[in-house]
Amino acid sequence: MATPSTTRARKAGAFDIRLIISLLTGVYGLVLTIMGAAFTDEAERAKSGGLNINLWAGIGLLIFTALFVLWAVLRPIRVPETPAEEPPAAE
Repeated sequence: MATPSTTRARKAGAFDIRLIISLLTGVYGLVLTIMGAAFTDEAERAKSGGLNINLWAGIGLLIFTALFVLWAVLRPIRVPETPAEEPPAAE
């Protein structure tokens, strides 16, 4: 039985904001990488000075996503778990 002064910690898990951000940037990065690799033609590259911006932005977002996931795995957020208070006893 836990005493009121002791607390346990648990991981934030799916509620960690870093995982939500990495999911969003990962989806955008994947879409941009596919668009840049498969659907960019020479006319669009000419608009950007010969650089395939979609491809490079997608790769950058995927690297950013990998770093965020690595950060969340290596340093998880610990949420202190306090014991539930007992209702006052009736006299």
